[in-house]
Order: sequence, then C-alpha cells, then structure tokens
Amino acid sequence: MAKFVSPKIKMKSGARLAAVQANYMIAVGQLPVDEVIEEFIKGEVGRFAIDDSDDEKFVELGPIDTEYFEKLVRGIQTRKEDLEKSLNQFLHGEWSYEHMNGMMQALLLCAVYEITTTTDIDVKILIQEYVDLAYAFFSKNEPKMVNALLDQIAHAVRE
Repeated sequence: MAKFVSPKIKMKSGARLAAVQANYMIAVGQLPVDEVIEEFIKGEVGRFAIDDSDDEKFVELGPIDTEYFEKLVRGIQTRKEDLEKSLNQFLHGEWSYEHMNGMMQALLLCAVYEITTTTDIDVKILIQEYVDLAYAFFSKNEPKMVNALLDQIAHAVRE
C-alpha cells in the first residue's frame, strides 16, 4: 500500500529540489540570485524532470512551496562562505568540497543550511530528503557519502 504524503510536504520537498537546482544555476552560470528565483517561481525553469524509465520522457513536477524555496536560496547565498567553511571541516580526501562537482556542492549547501537553521523539522527527515535528492542526481557512492556526512554534521550542530 502506498504511503500518503500531504501536499504541503510534497511542496516543501519540491522547494528543496528547486533550491538545489537554483543554487547550482547561480554558481555555475554566475547568474543573479533574484533572476534565478524569479524564473523558478514563474515556472520558467525547474518544471520538468526526466523520468527514469527506459524511454526517458519528461514529466511535469508538482507545485513547490515558493516562499520556502526563496527562503532557502536567499539564506544559502547569504551564508555561502560560512557554509562552505563548515562543510570543509567535515570533508576529507577525495570528498573535499573543492573537488566536488557543482551539483553536489549545491546539494550539500542546501542540506547544511537547513540542518543548521531549521529546528522545526526533525533532522532525520532532512537527512533523508537530501539523500533522496542525491539518488536523483547521482547513482554511485555519492548518496552514501551524503548520508554519512549529513549525519555527522547533524550530530555536531544539533546536540
């Protein structure tokens, strides 16, 4: 039997996905924050994903919590330097922040921002959300690394 997920929770999850994508676009394209936020809110970008099936067709994504999305993107951009320093304290060897691709950097920035600033959502839920996002973008060891890293960070900042 399928598990029920409320529309509000789905919209927050959508906001997280959009925030990862928006932060990636801002970093890689060196685009203005306001412009990227506006494009996502208007639905000009981030409305579709590629289905994992063999025919890889586009599927329309559900609505996002635009207020939460904007809060995430602006918060991350405001604290980006501090978030990167925090991440570097926990990353070593092949997983150094500077050697990661832009999508992984964006995902980790979003995750660490939420873990350190959001106290009304259980940290286990946040970690699971970002591990799920890691599986959406990566298929090898990255999701496992995200899980271990975020668990380590959560223990350090939430206890």
